[in-house]
Order: sequence, then structure tokens, then C-alpha cells
Amino acid sequence: MSLWPSPRRVEVLDAADPLVLPPDAPVALQVTEAGAEQAETSEELEFALAGLRRALATTGSDLLPGHAANGPGTAVSCQVTVDSPGEEGATGVDLPTDESYRLRTGRNGIAIQAATPTGVFRAASTLRQWLALRGRPAAAGFEAPAVEIEDRPDFPIRGAMLDVSRNRVPRLEYLERLVDRLADWKINHLQLYVEHTYAYADHEEVWRNASPFTAAEIRKLDACCRERFIELTPNQNSFGHFHRWLIHDRYRPLAEVPEGFQHPFSIDPEPFSLCATDPRVLELLTDLYDELLPHFGSRRFNVGLDETFDLGRGRSAEACEERGKPAVYLDFLRQVHDLVTERGRQMLFWGDIILEHPEVIDQVPEDAVALCWGYDANHPFEDQCARLAASGREFWVCPGTSSWHSFGGRLQNAVGNLALAATAGSAAGAQGYLITDWGDHGHLQPPAIAELPLSIGAGFAWSVEAAREAAGGPERNEEAWLDHAVRLVYDGDETLARTVIDLGAIDLDCGGPVINGTALFYLLRFIDDDLTHRRFRRLSIATLQRTYARLAAIRDRLNRVEGDPNHAALDWTCRMMTWCCQLGVARLAAGRGLLAGQLPTKVRATLATDLRDVWLATSREGGLRESQDLLLRAAAVLDSDRS
Repeated sequence: MSLWPSPRRVEVLDAADPLVLPPDAPVALQVTEAGAEQAETSEELEFALAGLRRALATTGSDLLPGHAANGPGTAVSCQVTVDSPGEEGATGVDLPTDESYRLRTGRNGIAIQAATPTGVFRAASTLRQWLALRGRPAAAGFEAPAVEIEDRPDFPIRGAMLDVSRNRVPRLEYLERLVDRLADWKINHLQLYVEHTYAYADHEEVWRNASPFTAAEIRKLDACCRERFIELTPNQNSFGHFHRWLIHDRYRPLAEVPEGFQHPFSIDPEPFSLCATDPRVLELLTDLYDELLPHFGSRRFNVGLDETFDLGRGRSAEACEERGKPAVYLDFLRQVHDLVTERGRQMLFWGDIILEHPEVIDQVPEDAVALCWGYDANHPFEDQCARLAASGREFWVCPGTSSWHSFGGRLQNAVGNLALAATAGSAAGAQGYLITDWGDHGHLQPPAIAELPLSIGAGFAWSVEAAREAAGGPERNEEAWLDHAVRLVYDGDETLARTVIDLGAIDLDCGGPVINGTALFYLLRFIDDDLTHRRFRRLSIATLQRTYARLAAIRDRLNRVEGDPNHAALDWTCRMMTWCCQLGVARLAAGRGLLAGQLPTKVRATLATDLRDVWLATSREGGLRESQDLLLRAAAVLDSDRS
């Protein structure tokens, strides 16, 4: 692999005319911007030029205005031409922008032509990659082959969504580093999935132990994203997945089933969805929206509204019986839409419910954007996209990183899922491509696991041709992504890159493939169950023992480098997977129909203690105890078997 995302056209020019950046010689910047004669350089163009400075700084070169660089030794020219600025007052990230550009390097220096400052910034990202990939020290200075690149994206909106509500709340400094990576991969949209992890002023009991984001942090992250031409969009689930609120006595009366409901995201029954027919629910949402939205520059807002498992099973049962469950859902969606539009935002919502009831698709407000999500490599994106496209409404495709319900990810499934979403979404006219990274049941996978598929999906969103190659060509083995991972994701750390790739392949050899997760993770999650379920049907003592040996070799490789937080996190991941292998062998030896076997107390205690140290390397204190509870519950089950 070379440049990523893959440009539409790359032509390496005359080898005799390379770009040469002499040592200690600044690069002279000349900017031509339509309308700039009467006004100062726009803020957006300043952001783009800052990206260009960062790209040249990797070679040791300074980018200076032409009049300031006219001293002895100045030999390099950088011409930036912005042909047509955006509409007056546009932010450049709020709406789909023209991100096309032409980049040319050679003996005469660097030339960038773009329709907007956004395109200049994308060209700077490509230049940085080109210099890193093909540049080298030479007698005359830093040298890179002459090249001409023409490029533009296939999806106008190319986004990432991070789950920050399943216990792992990232530190702000980690998010700022990740934003830099996302910008390098030409992502232009970011969401943080919130259930209860924003510090709403009058709702402290909900977020008290969760280390939530504050208004000041959101504003700082919003500014960081804007400088890198990324739209930070608010995301607050507003119907289902409200259990983090409804378990508290103050909010329980707003629940569909206040006494509790057995849902897939908790081991014990608890209230899950808001009651669609209770007007007090809209009063609460109004309060939340009025506090949350002003801290974001984006004019979009993801309100969720997905997986309303208990709708019609409690307080709205009579209304659902009289009018039908789809009608009750649609009425609530419209009321939420009114709240969103009254606040000058465009509503995004997960499209699973309307796809289950296609008869209501045409009744959804015309400006609402349905998010078509699915996370397996054979998800029916083509059929679902066709139905949404027929409505004439805007929709996005939303594949995933395949990191959740696992410890080390499922790389092959991720690539297949990401590629299918790109090809099917592009063919059907989807305007957006949103890569989701979830943390179901404790977010036990470390952040590094998701970064590789995030980068792969970003490339597919920019260049659907790359997705077609991945989906239609011979099956890629893990080794094919190694160079990509080393150069573009893990900062040259081959050990880290190889470990992520190796861990992402283990599920196929150890009980997989399993729908939406891995067999090793499910041994922990469903420790109360026997092993007769289909999720465990491919597990065997032999495969678990082979996996145990593979993990030992991976740990040995990781431990050759001490003191690296990412290496430490993945070492813990290996230990957790090893623990699950031991658990699986013990249980299979006892018989599939029997409950959990025995493991030494010391192993359980060590795993729970180690989780804290590894967690805090990248994430906040809040939620840690809840993730530990999954391990402690397993320990309790095993203890009870011995009594």
C-alpha cells in the first residue's frame, strides 16, 4: 500500500526534477485566494496553511510568507491557489464541501490548487504522506520525487463515531491526538456517542461516577476539530438506551417499563426506554438539548432513537394496541424532530426501526437523516439502502470497527463490513459514511484495536474504488495491512501494528466467526450459561490450546519493549484472552451442558487489578468499576461453583 486514502490520479513525473528542500532554507509561500485582495486571509485558509506547515515541518522546513522568505538561500516556492471560496459565512465543515485538489511537486517547488481551503488542507495531508513515503535525505537536502496528484472524495461526509458511554471515557488529550490522525485520513465528521457521560448541570446523579465530558472540554474539542476541518456533531440518545438515567428514582417514572425490562445491554432487568406517550419526556429532552447544543458549532444533531426493545410493553401498550407500534414510534420521532429543528439543527437518527417498518419511511420528516447501520460482513446494506433511497431522503451508511464484544477485534469482518457499506452506500446515493466504534459490555478492548479499522474505513469512504478492490479481489490476509498499520496508524511501531493485526485474526481460529462478537469474549459475558448455544459451537479444547500458545508468543514479542502504554494495554488484552482460553478449556472438559468450572482465585484477582492500571493509561476513572464488575461477576460465579 502507498498513499491512503488512495488518490484518484497519481503520476510520478520526471525523476530528474525532484522536489528538493535545502537545509535551513525556508519555503516561500505565495497564496492566491479569490476575494483576498479586499480582505485578510480567511480563518479557514489559515487553518489549511497551518496543516501545510505541519506537513513541511516533518522535513525540517519552515513555511514562510513570500516576502519574509526572500533571503539568501531561499530556493523553494510553494504556490497555493484557492479558486472559489465557499459561501459567505460558511464554516467549511458544516455542510458537504468541495474537497477536491491538485498537488504538484518538483524542481519548481510545490503547487496546490483547490476549490476551497478544505481542499488545500486535504492536499497538505497528502503532501505529508508523500514526503514520508518517498522522501529521503540527499546531498542537497531533503528530496522527494516529482509528482502530480488529482483527488476528490466519493462520500461528502466521512465520519467516525466513538462510544464514550460504555464505561471508557477517553481523556481529552487522547481525543486531540486521534483528531490529528482522523484528519490525516481525511475524515471530516466526528461524534461522541453519549447516554450519560455529559455533565448536565441539574442531573449530577446520572453522571456522578462516570467522569463525564464538561462544556469546556467540548468547546475545546470542537475548536480542535474545526482547525482540522472536522465537524464535531452532538450525539445524545433520546429514546432507547436511556437506562443510565432511568435506573435513578428521579427519572424512573419516565420509563416505558419502570419496574425493569430484560434487555441485551445489562445482565439484570432494568428500565431501558423512555415512554413515548409521556409528555414529561419531551420536557426532559428540551432541557438536555438546550444545555448541550450551544457548545457545538455543528448544525447537525444525532438523537439516536434506536433499539426501542420495550416500546409497547409497558406504559405505551394501550396506544400501541390502538394505533400500532410503528405509528407511536413515528409520532415520538416527529416530536423530537420538532425540538431539534426549533434549535436550528438537522436531525440524524438511527434507521433500524423504520427499516423494520418500511411503511413509515415516507412519513419521516423530509430533512431528517436516517443512519443505516449494520456490523457484519454480509449485512444487507444493498436492500436497506435501496429502500431509503426510494424515499428521496438523505441517508448515511454506518458500518463498524468490529472491535466490541471482543478483546482484540475481528479484522477480517471489519474490512468486509466497511467495504460493503462503502460500495452499497455509494451505489444507492448515500451522502455520508459513519464508522462506528462501540464498547458494549464494558468496552474491554483497548483504543488501539479500533484505530486500524477506523483508518481502513476512512480510506474506503474517500475512495470507493479501494473498497471495491477489498471486497471483490482475493481475500486479504492480515499481512497485507501491516505496512499500512505501521506507517499510517501506529507511528512506525511495527510491534504494535503486528500485534493488533494478529489479535484481530484470532477469532477465526478460535470459535469464529461469531455474529457481532468473538467466542472468547462471550465465554466471559455469558459465564452464567452453559456452552450449548450456537455462539460456542466451534469452540474446542484443541483450538483453545493453540490460541493459548499464539497469545504466549504475542506477549513475548510485546514485552521486549517496556514502558509503552499501548504495549501494556495489549499485553493485558492477551492476558484476558489467555484467561478466557483457560476458562473455555476447563468448561469444555467438564462438558458443554454443565455450568462454569473452576479457575484459581489468584488469576481472577490479578485480572481485575491489572484492568485498572491499563484502563487509566488512556481513559478516565469513571466506568472502571462497572467494567471490572464483569470480571468480578465471573469470579463470583466460579466461587459459587466451588462451594
